[in-house]
Amino acid sequence: MGAVVVAGASLQCPFGTMPATLSVTSQNSVLAEGKPVATIQDFAPNVNISGCGMCSSMANPQVASATAAALGVLTPQPCIPAVAGTWITAQTTCIAAGKPCLTSGATVVCSYGGTIGIIDTGQKTVIIS
Repeated sequence: MGAVVVAGASLQCPFGTMPATLSVTSQNSVLAEGKPVATIQDFAPNVNISGCGMCSSMANPQVASATAAALGVLTPQPCIPAVAGTWITAQTTCIAAGKPCLTSGATVVCSYGGTIGIIDTGQKTVIIS
């Protein structure tokens, strides 16, 4: 199924200019390589998911407004994730603190049109098969 995701994992949105970092707040008792394992409940914007640099999605009201002010020239604005629900993951047999763990293929949808994915799980040892 994939590698278990831990605190410090790198995330990417196709509309962002740089990777975001994942913080784990849903549990702290299950560790992989000494780091808390993430669960599907670690999805809160600016708490669990940092911004992805600058956002270029026209569905983002800040980007649309800045672009209109620039007479149609795309004007990216700081990314403030607008996560539209919990993580979607294929792995449900790995449980941490009663919640499904995140694995490398998990995604979460941003209301501004991007699908945030995991580009580095933050650890290399724990693999779920």
